[in-house]
Amino acid sequence: MDNLKPQTPIDETAHSSQEEIKNHQTIKKDKKDKSLLKVCCIFLVGLLIGAGLMTAYNHFTIKDAVADYMQSNGSSTVVKLANAEDGVTAAEYVAEAVTPAVVGIETVEITQDMFNRSYENSGVGTGFIVSKDGYIVTNFHVVTANPKTINVTLKSGDSYEAKKVWGNEDLDIAIIKINAKNLPTVELGDSEKINVGQTAIAIGNPLGLTFERTVTSGIVSALNRSIVVDDNQISEDLIQTDASINSGNSGGPLLNKKGQVVGINTYKVSQGEGMGFAIPINVVKPILEQIFETGTFEPVSLGISGVDKEIARYMTDNTEKITYGIYLVAIQSNSPADAAGLRKGDLITKIDGTEVNTMLKLRELLYYHQSGDKVKITFERNGHEKTVTTALK
Repeated sequence: MDNLKPQTPIDETAHSSQEEIKNHQTIKKDKKDKSLLKVCCIFLVGLLIGAGLMTAYNHFTIKDAVADYMQSNGSSTVVKLANAEDGVTAAEYVAEAVTPAVVGIETVEITQDMFNRSYENSGVGTGFIVSKDGYIVTNFHVVTANPKTINVTLKSGDSYEAKKVWGNEDLDIAIIKINAKNLPTVELGDSEKINVGQTAIAIGNPLGLTFERTVTSGIVSALNRSIVVDDNQISEDLIQTDASINSGNSGGPLLNKKGQVVGINTYKVSQGEGMGFAIPINVVKPILEQIFETGTFEPVSLGISGVDKEIARYMTDNTEKITYGIYLVAIQSNSPADAAGLRKGDLITKIDGTEVNTMLKLRELLYYHQSGDKVKITFERNGHEKTVTTALK
């Protein structure tokens, strides 16, 4: 909820030949003029038909891209771009396709001061629908730890009361649910397949619902960014973008040019311009998978405290020399990591054979498991590689 927590924070052409004119020099002038006129007319008609086909092709491509997106996404929203002009940008048809699935979120939270006096605080944020029956992804700070009420407004103007299904303050991710059917939904992309410099499109409600579903575009400015949120929290492995993000955009989608969600807009650096940050979408996928199956999410624990190379930059000991993997700062007693023989100073490099170089990637891989599942952990100790198996809790 943005006023409760400041935001410091996706041809061919026709042609004709004039060989006949060159090969008929003895033809009478009037017949030659008529032949030349005939060839020119055929050539002109060919060009006009070719141009018409090209225009139709461009129109079809734009409409088909949106139609295919909406059809593959299973959305009930019908997108019509019958009057699309040549040169329509990615931002235009992405906005047309995705805005129906972007919602406004108004939250009321009860807080107490040092004298135990209660106050109601309200705030506005953004979210996006990920299932036709009403599951919505947003930021944790949008819905808060103990919301009194959560109200969701659709593009149609319909409003629903929502309930919080799951949330994690460290990740700043929350899943909420409204009771509705046949809702328009977004398509989730792959945040590991984005590149610096590619198109980035943000949709949200900056400064409140007065400017609801504002669309801004820019590029992906950097990847794997870590920023200090407050004295007790560092948010890591973020996508940096120069697409304009303001208070109220929190929880909205960051999209690629195909209209796929690659991030959740969450922070803005107030000291600079054009520096917004989004949480990579891949970490949300295993959470949603379990929620869709069971209605809730129970994360497993490995029992470690670790840092990756980005977080190590904020530390003063020898961890600042890390260039890959996860450096283990501490091991919890009687944890899966402890049972596997992992120790402080070890460097985890793989989980089940998949390389791990960020804490967010480690979370993502673990989130696909449930308590009791066994995983293979590859790690380095004193320059030697080892692999162990342990059961998660």
